[in-house]
Amino acid sequence: MNKRTGSIILRVIAGIAKKRQLKSPRGVEVRPTSGRVKEALFNILGPLVEGSNFLDLFAGTGNVGIEALSRGAERTVFVEKSVKNVRIIKENLDITGLEANARLVCLSVNQALPLLGREGLEYDLIFIDPPYHKDLVSDTLNGIVKNGLLKPGGTVVIESGEKDLLPRGTVFLRLFRQEKYGDTFLSFYHELTAGEGK
Repeated sequence: MNKRTGSIILRVIAGIAKKRQLKSPRGVEVRPTSGRVKEALFNILGPLVEGSNFLDLFAGTGNVGIEALSRGAERTVFVEKSVKNVRIIKENLDITGLEANARLVCLSVNQALPLLGREGLEYDLIFIDPPYHKDLVSDTLNGIVKNGLLKPGGTVVIESGEKDLLPRGTVFLRLFRQEKYGDTFLSFYHELTAGEGK
């Protein structure tokens, strides 16, 4: 935490923009993914990131999607409904020089998913970081499936709080891995394969 500005200090951990410091808003209206959790996330994803189409939902500061770009993602789409936060994402993309491979969608996730679905692009990796304790996960997962956004073989990752209840899966997705870091969980989902979920 920067004591002078009241903002959280964020940095790109690895890749072409390594060590670049990112901007974040003051106060607690945005809860950026911590450096520890972000590093763990990308250690788990490993080589899946390079060359991927990455979708960052409830993007906040763009912290996670920018890390993906720095580590070689081909393209990241950031979905964030707050105009103020979208400005911060734009500034962070400018700071890191990664704006050419980024797209910002200033809509709620519920509005953005059908829009992206109509475009027909599928995503290798989808990161969901909704506000904690708002029960947004199930609707978001169902929206991803309904709109055909996850590429076959792709992975959905949810960051959640300790008290958030997450589904074991949906009709088409299955939780296959979950890790805990303090009071934060990372939950990994993929498409059901033959014989699963029955």
